[in-house]
Amino acid sequence: MADPSSYRPEPGQIPDSPGVYKFRDEHRRVIYVGKAKSLRQRLASYFQDLAGLHPRTATMVTTAASVEWTVVSTEVEALQLEYSWIKEFDPRFNVKYRDDKSYPSLAVTLNEEYPRVQVMRGPKKKGVRYFGPYGHAWAIRETVDLMLRVFPVRTCSAGVFKRSAQIGRPCLLGYIGKCSAPCVGRVTPEEHRELAEDFCDFMAGRTGTYLSRLEKEMHAAAEEMEYEKAARLRDDIGALRRAMEKNAVVLADATDADLIAVAEDELEAAVQIFHVRGGRVRGQRGWVTDKVEAVDTAGLVEHALQQLYGEEKGEAVPKEVLVPALPEDAPVLSQWLADRRGSQVSLRIPQRGDKKDLMETVHRNALQSLALHKTKRASDLTTRSRALEEIAEALDLDSAPLRIECFDISHLQGDDVVASMVVFEDGLARKSEYRRFQIKSFEGQDDVRSMHEVVSRRFRRYLQEKLKTGEWSPEEGEDVAGAVPEDDGRPKRFAYPPQLVVVDGGQPQVAAAKRALEELGIDDVAVCGLAKRLEEVWLPGEDDPVVLPRTSEGLYLLQRVRDEAHRFAIQYQRNKRGKRLKSGPLDEVPGLGESRKQALVKHFGSVKKLRQATIDQICEVPGIGRKTAETVVAALARAVPAGPAVNTATGEIIEDETPAPAGASSERGTEQ
Repeated sequence: MADPSSYRPEPGQIPDSPGVYKFRDEHRRVIYVGKAKSLRQRLASYFQDLAGLHPRTATMVTTAASVEWTVVSTEVEALQLEYSWIKEFDPRFNVKYRDDKSYPSLAVTLNEEYPRVQVMRGPKKKGVRYFGPYGHAWAIRETVDLMLRVFPVRTCSAGVFKRSAQIGRPCLLGYIGKCSAPCVGRVTPEEHRELAEDFCDFMAGRTGTYLSRLEKEMHAAAEEMEYEKAARLRDDIGALRRAMEKNAVVLADATDADLIAVAEDELEAAVQIFHVRGGRVRGQRGWVTDKVEAVDTAGLVEHALQQLYGEEKGEAVPKEVLVPALPEDAPVLSQWLADRRGSQVSLRIPQRGDKKDLMETVHRNALQSLALHKTKRASDLTTRSRALEEIAEALDLDSAPLRIECFDISHLQGDDVVASMVVFEDGLARKSEYRRFQIKSFEGQDDVRSMHEVVSRRFRRYLQEKLKTGEWSPEEGEDVAGAVPEDDGRPKRFAYPPQLVVVDGGQPQVAAAKRALEELGIDDVAVCGLAKRLEEVWLPGEDDPVVLPRTSEGLYLLQRVRDEAHRFAIQYQRNKRGKRLKSGPLDEVPGLGESRKQALVKHFGSVKKLRQATIDQICEVPGIGRKTAETVVAALARAVPAGPAVNTATGEIIEDETPAPAGASSERGTEQ
């Protein structure tokens, strides 16, 4: 625990102007980001008597080891920079909302030549128009099914579309009138795009004009005695009205607004958002968060606004945002929202009428979401805490291992040897910190030497980070070779040590990992191994394993960590082997690296077509000179296939006609 007075800035150092500040821990990890109208006043509030601070704030300042700040011109700039840094550094003491489930949206891919209507989840993509999110995917499909008879836009996948174009026949939807069949040329790309844009306009709430137009066309067709056309238009109008009825009118004045409600207790908070467009509820979503910083309802609202609109622009930001409490710097937030929308945005608390009634409905949803989350989380937290405590007790650790790193080696008969490192924090996988390694070649397959190498490389990088910050200095003869990059403020790959290292294997692998740590002078990281055969836990220097009960939550967590490392290593090894096999005879070309092999295969499409190329054609590939091209031609001439090519190391057949992968890229010889 650090003493805040040890890193408190000197009087007069902090400017009295708007800005954003970062607290860092002893490993230089950013643990908190905040903004202030006056940096001097805000930072001074953190360096008072610890007894007067909120418990969470006190925990943060005692965890931190330094503070730094950036001055900006306006409070709006401070808000934008704060959002960017929170997204970049993922500070542990900042409020981070996470979706309580994955909500589907209705998406129209306007970035394609023939736009497609589909259900989409996950992050938004550029050039795609989104509507929602909705509570259920089936609700989207029902609405789309009703609207396709009026707006027969393509809904098929790229594969189905391409297949129909090849055979010259549309799919079933094309035959029953629910697709305009652009795949077979029934409509031009321009006509199909116009249909997609009409679909988007209708979904955006501009329904009245379109319905009026259809009614006029229906009456005109009836007057001209085109009764079949009039009947079809009548059915179209009915389908659109049924689609509209699925979204009940909640606000009479055709309002475009987002309503945000918060339910909270001392430890957690739930946020619910209702998206109202054209007076109708078009979508709903919810978030939950741990209150890791001292924050009130207004502060939670501010964080929610940043996360909700941080990536949005244009009409995705509504004209009106209704909230339960106004943040302290509400005018700054209003200006920020207006900048993102391109026009004025009203940020206010509803006081009366339909909007207040709807806000109460949103709040009830938030209360239910918090209650449901606490029910699930209680069991989950209890189980993870018990697992970590059981591991600490079994391995005789001073405290529960909050960060666990696991290493595994993977190869195929000694070829393409790779290693993986997976990270679990608080019993949960932290995939952003996973790492992959390429292992140096040894004679035969030697998992023990490979394990020693990968653990050494990982912790040598850790020592380099400590060396850079001055927390550690090497003794004479110690090797921490490798350039240490300049500090750019971003989290480094290997900057944070684990409390426990787990290796996939038994006594030999554990001994190799422990020896690697001792050679680097690291004595505060525990090591254990988990052997697959009997799921025994091995400790360094022990002749007998630690046997945990089969029902132990600690053993189950170690198995999950080990299995995840095994999966990650195998995935990487297969990817490497697949890329090597696609190159085939090119492996025999001296001096031709993986990057240039992939470039050649990608450029010509296959090794067979590469054989037919001339030296001048090969020289057109970036990075390939004339001498290298001549060597490639000579090598391919020697390796004339008399049948399927075979990889001598693995016995696998190499398909010459296998096309180059779309995203072929080189593999580096360092940590991945």
